[in-house]
Amino acid sequence: MSDLESLFANNLRWAEDIKHKDPSFFANLAQQQAPEYLWIGCSDSRVPANQIVDLAPGELFVHRNVANVVIHTDLNCLTVLNYAVEFLKVKHVMVTGHYGCGGVKAALENRKLGLIDYWLRNIRDVYYNNKTEMEQIRDEEHRLNRLCELNVIQQVYNVARCNIVQNAWGRGQELTIHGWIYDINDGILHRLMEPIDHLEQIPEQYRLY
Repeated sequence: MSDLESLFANNLRWAEDIKHKDPSFFANLAQQQAPEYLWIGCSDSRVPANQIVDLAPGELFVHRNVANVVIHTDLNCLTVLNYAVEFLKVKHVMVTGHYGCGGVKAALENRKLGLIDYWLRNIRDVYYNNKTEMEQIRDEEHRLNRLCELNVIQQVYNVARCNIVQNAWGRGQELTIHGWIYDINDGILHRLMEPIDHLEQIPEQYRLY
């Protein structure tokens, strides 16, 4: 059996197992989704969003990219955010990074990798905006993990400063932005900052109304 054929076999076994446990599962799932959460995370294959928070299909709307970056010119990410906030009416957006992130590591080491360098430039900006703190950290692993944390915090700010989120707050919609980080070594999530859930937590120069 080829590797791809084994995936189809895995799928069939998984679907049959689900239906055995809950015969109406897929019929219910086929109805309109109504998740309360949007997960913006890293594409790393070791960080499966639904499994980490033990949520079933349909309960978590997900966007993933290299190093969980939120850029105001990235129409892919913004389209997901727009749909989640304005149409699905999610109540929580979780920007979730992970320790040991390869994208963050590449940015930290200033390696030349090609097209992805344009993407990683955003993380290098995070480094230079926190250069004093970063240069005081001598241990390489600690330095990498701290940049992973600072990157998440910056991306939370980027989410909160966009018009999609601020317009939702303006019309009284319940919406909270969270910054979390996942430790691959033990499978545990950690909160990095206080959640942002209203305009007054945003610096005035970033408020859109």
